[in-house]
Amino acid sequence: MFKDKGLIIGILVTVVLIAGGVFLMSRGSSSSTTTTSGSQVSQNILVPNGDYETSGIVNGNYLPATSSAKVTLVEFGDYECPACGEYHPLVKELLTDLAGKVNFVFRNFPLSQHANAQISAQAAESAGLQGKFWQMHDKLYESQGDWSTSTDAESIFVGYASSLGLDVNKFKADISSSAVTNKIQSDTNDGNLININETPTFYLDGVKIDNLPAGYSDFKTIVSAEISKK
Repeated sequence: MFKDKGLIIGILVTVVLIAGGVFLMSRGSSSSTTTTSGSQVSQNILVPNGDYETSGIVNGNYLPATSSAKVTLVEFGDYECPACGEYHPLVKELLTDLAGKVNFVFRNFPLSQHANAQISAQAAESAGLQGKFWQMHDKLYESQGDWSTSTDAESIFVGYASSLGLDVNKFKADISSSAVTNKIQSDTNDGNLININETPTFYLDGVKIDNLPAGYSDFKTIVSAEISKK
């Protein structure tokens, strides 16, 4: 009888400890307004020379990067990723509201489970060779539902290229070129180097944003707090 009672008490203690652990874990993952206190990632990895950047958006146009910007926001993204599609307008609003204060860098990280992730990244980079990376970038996210399940997404992207006023023949030649595929592979390699395992993943001045912001207000609070430190 005494042994049975001790066993019951032991089980109860174990249950309480497990419950407490689950509670702590859930609390630890609830905040989305802080960045990690982990080690800084080198900007040489996050922002390689020649990458497209912007310091803000004015009248829908992306501005060139500026050395006077207070912070740099880097996104590793996948054009077919639904979550990336949801965050795209938040990023645009953030860059509009904080124009001149934020340099933004988009790095390709197409996920293998998304059938059209790679070719959509190629479409963006191909447009970039004609100076319209950001226009194609926006078009891909804003029309994600139109091409994400297509079995011939490339033809759709050729249509986008035409609507953006690109040289379509050049676009079609560039989309599978080594210049384009090597750029995407370089982005992916850098992402793998710092253990990116989901999209979107954001880095603010070299530090990973721990949890995805809950909404625009949360996102702006995180970035504005970092700006205020400068």
